[in-house]
Amino acid sequence: MGKWYNENASNNSVIISSRVRLARNLKKFPFSVKLGNEQGKELRNEVFESLNGMKNMSFINISEKSDLEKLALFERHAVSQDFLQNKHERGLILSSDEKISIMINEEDHIRIQSILSGENIEKAFETADKIDDLIEGGLEYAFDKDFGYLTTCPTNVGTGMRASFMVHLPMLNNSNQLSMLLNSVAKFGMTVRGIFGEGTQSYGHIFQISNQVTIGRNEQEILTSLKNITNQLIDFENNLREKNFKDRTLWEDKIFRALGALKYSRKMSGMEAMGLLSYVRLGIIMGIIDDEKIGPVYNIMMNCRSANIQLAEGEELDSDARDIIRASYLRQVL
Repeated sequence: MGKWYNENASNNSVIISSRVRLARNLKKFPFSVKLGNEQGKELRNEVFESLNGMKNMSFINISEKSDLEKLALFERHAVSQDFLQNKHERGLILSSDEKISIMINEEDHIRIQSILSGENIEKAFETADKIDDLIEGGLEYAFDKDFGYLTTCPTNVGTGMRASFMVHLPMLNNSNQLSMLLNSVAKFGMTVRGIFGEGTQSYGHIFQISNQVTIGRNEQEILTSLKNITNQLIDFENNLREKNFKDRTLWEDKIFRALGALKYSRKMSGMEAMGLLSYVRLGIIMGIIDDEKIGPVYNIMMNCRSANIQLAEGEELDSDARDIIRASYLRQVL
C-alpha cells in the first residue's frame, strides 16, 4: 500500500497535507511526568488491546527500533520529537499507509494522529474522531465537565485537538510580507511553525499552520478558523505568484535551472535538494513543468531525507556518502 505522501493530490495546491492530532490521557494513570515504568507498560498494553481489531495496523514497541528507524519515522511525520525522546515505555500503532499513527506515552498518554495528502482536514478529523471513540469505548479518559479533556500541557486542555495544514509558500517566504502575516495569524489563535512543527525550521519554503487554542472552542469551530486563516495565506501566496509570473521568462529560468541541477548534480545536501524541489513544485502548480513525468514532489522530498536514504541503503552513512546517494536518487527519479 502506498504512503499518503505518494499521492499526486499534494502537487495540486498550496496545501501539501492536512493533519488532525488528538491528545488524550487515561483517568486511571498519572500524567506522563509522574508515570512509572511499569505503569507505562500497562498503559501501552491496554491501549494496544483496545485497538486490537483494527486492520492494516502495526503495533510497535518503539524501544525495539534502531535509532535510524526512529529518525525515519520522525522524518515521515509519523512520530514527534517528544515521543522519541521520552524515556517511558512507549508504543506506536501505525497504519500501513502511515495515514494513522497513535503514539502511546508521548507528552500525553495517547496522541492520535490522522494525516492525509492535500486539503482533507474534515476527513482527517473524521478518521481521528472514530479512533478516539474506539479507545473511549473500552478505556476511561481524564475529562472534566468544565475544562474538557485534561492534558499534561494546559494549552491542550479542552478539545485536546491540534489541526494543521502543511503549506508551500515560496513567494511569501521570499517576500517582506511573511513576518507581518505571521504576526496577524497569532492574533486569531493560530501559529505558523517549521516543517516538523514546534521548534523546527522551514525547509523548501514549507510551513505548518495550526491552532494554538483548544479550550473554549469546539472541534468544528477550530477547523473553520484554521481553514479561513489558511485560505487568506493562500490568497496572498497566489496573488504574489500572479504578480511575479508576469515576467514568465525569469521564473521559467529559475524553475528549469532548479530542475537541471536536480537532474545532473553528483552530490547534493538535503537542504539544497529541498530548496530546488520547492521550485520544481512551484513550476508544476504554474503549469511550467508536467508532473506526470515527475510524480508527487513531496514524496521525492521525503525520500531525500537523511534517515530514509540510510534505511534504503541498509546502513549508516556519513554526510558525504548521503549527499552522493541523494544526488543519484534525484537523477533517477527526474
